[in-house]
Amino acid sequence: MSSSPVPDALLGPADVRELAAVLGVRPTKQRGQNFVIDANTVRRIVRTAEVRSDDVVVEVGPGLGSLTLALLEAADRVTAVEIDDVLAGALPATIAARMPERAGRFALVHSDAMHVTELPGPPPTALVANLPYNVAVPVLLHMLDTFPSIERTLVMVQAEVADRLAAAPGSKVYGVPSVKANWYAEVKRAGAIGRNVFWPAPNVDSGLVALTRRAEPIKTTASKREVFAVVDAAFAQRRKTLRAALSGWAGSAAAAEAALVAAGVSPQARGESLTVEEFARIAECAKSQAADTDTDTKEPGHQ
Repeated sequence: MSSSPVPDALLGPADVRELAAVLGVRPTKQRGQNFVIDANTVRRIVRTAEVRSDDVVVEVGPGLGSLTLALLEAADRVTAVEIDDVLAGALPATIAARMPERAGRFALVHSDAMHVTELPGPPPTALVANLPYNVAVPVLLHMLDTFPSIERTLVMVQAEVADRLAAAPGSKVYGVPSVKANWYAEVKRAGAIGRNVFWPAPNVDSGLVALTRRAEPIKTTASKREVFAVVDAAFAQRRKTLRAALSGWAGSAAAAEAALVAAGVSPQARGESLTVEEFARIAECAKSQAADTDTDTKEPGHQ
C-alpha cells in the first residue's frame, strides 16, 4: 500500500507563483490560461466529480498541476494532456517532488487535446479538467467522442458556457453545445467557482458542468455526423422557423417541411425547442426520404 500524500502536497498561491517564476511562465490569454491557486477548490472539484480509487482520469490543460495533484490523491491513475511546451516539460518533476509515491500513476501526453486519439495505459473512465475558456466546447466534445470509455465528466468552464452546455430545450441559451453534449451524456450544472481562486483572476465567473454518459446511445439510424448537420443548420439561423432554417440543408423549404412533418416536428417550430432525439428523428426521416427519391428516380432495369 502506498503511503498517503503529505498534507501540503497540493499547490497554494505562493507555490503556484513560485513555480511560474522559476519556469518563466506568464499565463496567456491566447491559451485561456488561468491557474487555480486554491487547494480547497481543487479538492472540491475532485469530490464533485466523484472520483473513485479505481478511476483512470484524463485531465486536459493541467497547467502547473494544481488539479492534477488533487486527482492523484483520489484516483488510481491520471493522464494529463498539455499543449504548452514549458508546462508539459515541468509537470512530471512537480508530481515527483510533491507526490513521489504517486508519480508512477501519472502519465503526460504533450499534445493539443483536439488531436489526441489515444492515451497511454488503461482506457480513461473519467474526464476532469479546468478547460481553457476559448476551446472548452470543442475539446469536451472531441474527448467524449474519441474516448467512449469516459463515463463521468466534470469540467470547469466560463459560467456562460456552463449555462449553455447544461441548458434544456426552450431556454434562451439552449443551442449547439447543449444538443451536442446531450448526444453523449446527461448534462447538469454542478456548481459555481469564484474568480479569486485563479491567478490571474479572470474577468468572468466560472461554473462546473457534470456529464454522465448515456447508458444507451440515442436510438437512430442516422449517424452522428448527419444529426449534427441538422443541429448546425437549425441554429445557424436560430430566429427562423425550422422550415426556413433547414431549407439549405434539405435542398429546399419543401423538402425540409417534409422531413419535419415525417419526424413529427412542427415546421413552424424553432431549433431551441427541440430535444436531441427530435433532431435525430429529422435526420433519419430526411435520410429515408432521400433513399425513397433515389429509388423512384432509378430507371427500371438499371441497378
